[in-house]
Amino acid sequence: MSGETILVTGGAGYIGSHCCKALAQAGYRPVVLDNLVYGHESAVRRGPLEKGDLADRAFVDAVFARHQPAAVIHFAAYAYVGESVTDPGKYYANNTCAALGLIEASVAHEVKAFVFSSTCATYGIPDKVPISETAAQNPINPYGRSKLMVEQILADFDRAHGLRSIALRYFNAAGADPDGELGESHDPETHLIPLALDAAAGRRPALVINGDDYPTPDGTCIRDYIHVTDLADAHVRALGVLLGGGQSDRINLGTGNGASIREVLDTIARVTGREVPYTIGPRREGDPPSLVADAARAKAVLGWVPQISDLDRVITTAWAWQQKQNHG
Repeated sequence: MSGETILVTGGAGYIGSHCCKALAQAGYRPVVLDNLVYGHESAVRRGPLEKGDLADRAFVDAVFARHQPAAVIHFAAYAYVGESVTDPGKYYANNTCAALGLIEASVAHEVKAFVFSSTCATYGIPDKVPISETAAQNPINPYGRSKLMVEQILADFDRAHGLRSIALRYFNAAGADPDGELGESHDPETHLIPLALDAAAGRRPALVINGDDYPTPDGTCIRDYIHVTDLADAHVRALGVLLGGGQSDRINLGTGNGASIREVLDTIARVTGREVPYTIGPRREGDPPSLVADAARAKAVLGWVPQISDLDRVITTAWAWQQKQNHG
C-alpha cells in the first residue's frame, strides 16, 4: 500500500512524530494535522503540516478534501491525568468531542481505516497483572474515560458505517529516536524517565518518588516501558492490517515486562554514570501498584514484537536525546 497518504493528527507530538518517520520509511506519505499547542513544528519532517484545530470541522474537511487520505492515525489528545481531574471539560471537549468530529469527517470522506492512540488508562486499577484486552475497562480519571469513549464511538461507527479501526492501548511510552532526530519534549514534563534524567544531570531538583510503600518487591510502582520507536512500528503494522482488509480490533502495546521506579533509577545510574537524587513523597491518588501488558495479541494480530524496548536501550536513547537538546 506504499505511496498512500495517511492523515496523522498530533503528528508534531512525541509519539506522532516517531510514527510519521516510520510511515515514511514504510513508503507512506504522512500528512500532519496539529495545532502545535503541545507539538513541535521542528518535528514535522516527513510530509506537509496542516496547522489548525481538530475542533474546527470546516478546517478538518478541507484537509481531507485536499489530501484525500487512505487512512487516519489519530494521536491528537491532551494527556495530563492530573489536569483531567481538575479540568475535565477540557479533556472531554478535546479528546472525545473533537475525536468524534474527526471520525465523522473520516466517514464523510469515505476513509475506511482508522488507527486510534488509546491507553492502558482505560483499564483503571486492574484486578490482575499482566492485563489482557479482555480485562474490565473501568477508568478512574477523565483522561482514561475520554479515551474509552472514543473506543466505544469507533465500535459504533464500524457497525453503522463500516469504518474499521484498531485502538492501540499504550502502556508507558519512553525513549527517543535512535538516530537522534526526535525525542520527548513536554512542557510541563511529567514522565518519570526524562524527569529522572534531568535530575541526574543537575537540570532539575531531586526527583520525587510518589510512594515507596506499594505491595511490590521494592515498594515503588511497576510500569511497562515501551520504546517509542517500537510503538511507531506497531502503528504502521496496524495500518497495514486495516488497509489489507483486516477487522477492527483493540490491542495492548507493551513489553509484558515491568520495571519498578527504583529499577529505572538504577538503570539510569548504570547507563549514564550519574546517580539520580530523589526524595520520597506521598502516593498519588489513583496510581496502581503495577501496570504491565499482556502483549500476546499484538504479536498474534500485528506480528509485532518490540525490538529495542529493553530498559537499557530506552534509557540510552532518552539520555542521548536530552544531552543533545541541552548542548545543541
